[in-house]
Amino acid sequence: MSSATGESGDLTAAQLRVVRGEPDDVELAALVAGIVAARVAAADDDAPSRPAPAPWSDHGRRLGRPPVAGPGAWRWSLHP
Repeated sequence: MSSATGESGDLTAAQLRVVRGEPDDVELAALVAGIVAARVAAADDDAPSRPAPAPWSDHGRRLGRPPVAGPGAWRWSLHP
């Protein structure tokens, strides 16, 4: 598969050549739909994703450390 591009780099025409077999219109439409879906997915991968939230906005931080098992751990279970 090759494509022709205009001066601006936009896709102006696409050429698709069947090397073997004789696909009908439905099969060609399915092929074109698959190519379009793959291009859209590739374009979405190039888009910048949302940055990770800042650590200060993490609500789990306020929960503190999990309790540690061991001798006398029950005494410290009520302390923050």
